[in-house]
Amino acid sequence: MANKVIKPHGSDALNPLYVADDAERAELLKEAGSLSSIVVCSQAAANAVMLGSGYFNPLKGYMGLEESLTVAGKMQTAEGLFWPVPIVNVVKNASSAKGAKRIALRDPNVDGNPVIAIQNVQAIEDATEDQMKFIAEKVYGTLDEKHPGVDAWMSAGRTFISGPIQVLSYSYFTTDFPETFRTAPQIRETIKKNGWKKVVAFQTRNPMHRAHEELVKMAMKAEGADGAVIHMLLGKLKKGDIPADARDAAIRKMVELYFEPNTAEVTGYGFDMLYAGPREALLHAIFRQNMGATTLITGRDHAGVGGYYGPFDAQTIFDKIPKDALKIGIYRGDHTVWCNKCQAIVMIRDCPHSNEDYLMLSGTKVREMLSNGEPLPTEFARPEVGKILTEYLGNSQ
Repeated sequence: MANKVIKPHGSDALNPLYVADDAERAELLKEAGSLSSIVVCSQAAANAVMLGSGYFNPLKGYMGLEESLTVAGKMQTAEGLFWPVPIVNVVKNASSAKGAKRIALRDPNVDGNPVIAIQNVQAIEDATEDQMKFIAEKVYGTLDEKHPGVDAWMSAGRTFISGPIQVLSYSYFTTDFPETFRTAPQIRETIKKNGWKKVVAFQTRNPMHRAHEELVKMAMKAEGADGAVIHMLLGKLKKGDIPADARDAAIRKMVELYFEPNTAEVTGYGFDMLYAGPREALLHAIFRQNMGATTLITGRDHAGVGGYYGPFDAQTIFDKIPKDALKIGIYRGDHTVWCNKCQAIVMIRDCPHSNEDYLMLSGTKVREMLSNGEPLPTEFARPEVGKILTEYLGNSQ
């Protein structure tokens, strides 16, 4: 009997917006040369990649202002589909698109700004400052412009260009990360090929240390999962985060040495981190369902930044949405640490010991040790992982 993979969000089959036919794509690129064009912001380009990859199924393109306000306020699209974050093309100046039925969207993240997509222009609308703030407050839970997501949102512009798109490029992700970048259909095929029925997904924008490794294994055991997809963000991060190439190498080494064969796949997706905490966790669940996972590991302060969210806000938000909003489940993780008394990695909620028994290193402390060439404690990190990260930080200084 064929292995059945979980249904995508909002449809029976995935509808990735990337134009896969070479001849059709070449014709569209030729057409793009005659169209008015706009260099979009990095987030709009990342949205195009996610739409093209099938992760944002069943959306057909960018939302307009009214739909964005509804998604921010009610977490519903115009058709009533559950959706937690507006997917938009917001620009500072849309003068080149005025009066056009179709426009070429150019990639801000690749030299020469090649065309990433063609958009049918349904509407061009200017938002008020209050409307931009309403969306920011609902999505990010704050208007503090020190929050990297709020800063990116409020500085992108106020003009919404809505309409369906045809995606012609995966930006820099296929060239910079050929072994790691995968679309939702590709991951579904891998899940089928591996014969996995229950699949946990682990979101990461950081290198994985022993606590992360153990969290994935705990989730797999609790869910009775056949496999795990370690799904790393490959797009833009905030200053100070470890770049994707170093993370990729470190995570691959960890999986190679410390996971059983055919139980974990290392993949990545092309998106810029929003740092939207609970709302981003919901978005993560949607696109992990679209790629075929049955459970999303939702850890402590998932997709958070600074002290903007409570440690478990990204878990409890799943209790506040309609029961039929998603098919994917979540595994609720707590802080996982090395306990000196247990002599093992433990989840704090399951351990009878106290903070003084735990080995806790902040991200800043880890980076400082690696920068100084100091080995990380073996209770905290696999030595092979620490070596890769030390070499990266040594070369980057």
